[in-house]
Amino acid sequence: MRFATCEHRGEVFAGVLDREGEHLFAVPDGTTVLDLVRSGLPAALEAGRAALTGSAVPVDQVRWLPPLEPPTVRDFVAFEEHVDGVVASVSGRNGVVPEWYEAPTFYFTDPHALVGAHDDVPVPPGSREFDFELEVACVVGRDAASPAPNEVEIFGYTIFHDWSARDLQRREMEVGLGPAKGTDSATTLGPWLVTADELEPFRDAEGLLALEERVAVNGVEVGRDLLSNMGWPFEELVAYAGRGTHVRAGDVLGSGTCGNGGCLAELWGRSGTQQPPPLRPGDVVEMTVEGLGTTRNTVVESAALPPVLPPARVRPRHRERRP
Repeated sequence: MRFATCEHRGEVFAGVLDREGEHLFAVPDGTTVLDLVRSGLPAALEAGRAALTGSAVPVDQVRWLPPLEPPTVRDFVAFEEHVDGVVASVSGRNGVVPEWYEAPTFYFTDPHALVGAHDDVPVPPGSREFDFELEVACVVGRDAASPAPNEVEIFGYTIFHDWSARDLQRREMEVGLGPAKGTDSATTLGPWLVTADELEPFRDAEGLLALEERVAVNGVEVGRDLLSNMGWPFEELVAYAGRGTHVRAGDVLGSGTCGNGGCLAELWGRSGTQQPPPLRPGDVVEMTVEGLGTTRNTVVESAALPPVLPPARVRPRHRERRP
C-alpha cells in the first residue's frame, strides 16, 4: 500500500493511492501518515483499505508533500563504492578507511528541511558545488531500545534525496565534525511511503532489497545501481541506530548514496574533474527507484539571506581569567 501526504486546494491531508496510481483517497478524521505508522502496519493497512471506499482526488491535481513528519532523520553511508569515489572528491584522500567496515556510520540531518517530490530546491547560500545524492530510506515501525536486527520493525520505504553542497561540506569536515550546512538545506522525501509488505518480493537471500535505482539530470542518466549493493540491510542499520539508545516509530533512516554515479562527487573523485558539472539553477534532477516511484525536483536560485557571519574572534593561547 502507498500512503502519501498531499495538498489539494489549500488543504493538507493524508491519503492512500489506488493500485493504478491515478487517485488519492483521503484517510478520514485528520489522521496523518505518522499517526498511521505509530498505529502499526496491520492497523494502517486496515485504515488504508477503508479509505479506498471513500472519495478520491486525481493525483494530477495534488502537490506531493513529504509523506510524513518524522521525529528524526538519520543518514547512513552504507555503499562502499560511493565512499571509495566520494572520499577523494571531498577530502582529497583515496580509498575506503578500515573503520567504515566495522559499523554503519550515520549523521543526523534536519527533519524540518524536508521537501516534496516535485518541489523546487534552492542552491544553498554560498555554494558553487551543489550535488544530488540518490538514496532510499526506511521508516521505523515500532519504538525500540537497543533492538536486535530480528526485532526491528520497518513500516515502509521511500525515496530519499540528500541534496549536498560539496564545497561547504569539504570545509566543515576539515574541522573533524559535520557535515552540517553542507547537507541540511533540503532533503527530498517521497513521493509516497510504500509499506514494507509490498517490497518483500525484492528481498534477496542476504536480507537486502534488490531495487533498481536511477538518477538523471535534464533527462540524461548519470547513475544507476541496485539497493542490494548496501553493506548492511536496513534492519541492521536500525539496530545500530538504536544501540544503547532508542528509535521511535516514524524515524527516517537513509541508506546512504548508492554507487555507480549515485552522486556527482563520486564521479568527480574518480575522474579528477568536475564532470558532469555541479548543479545549477534550472537543472532538473529525476530519481526513480523500482517499486517506490519517481521524484523530480528543479534547482532554483538561492534565497536572499543576511550576510555570512564574520570569521572567529581569535583569542591568545594564554587567556586571562577572572578569579
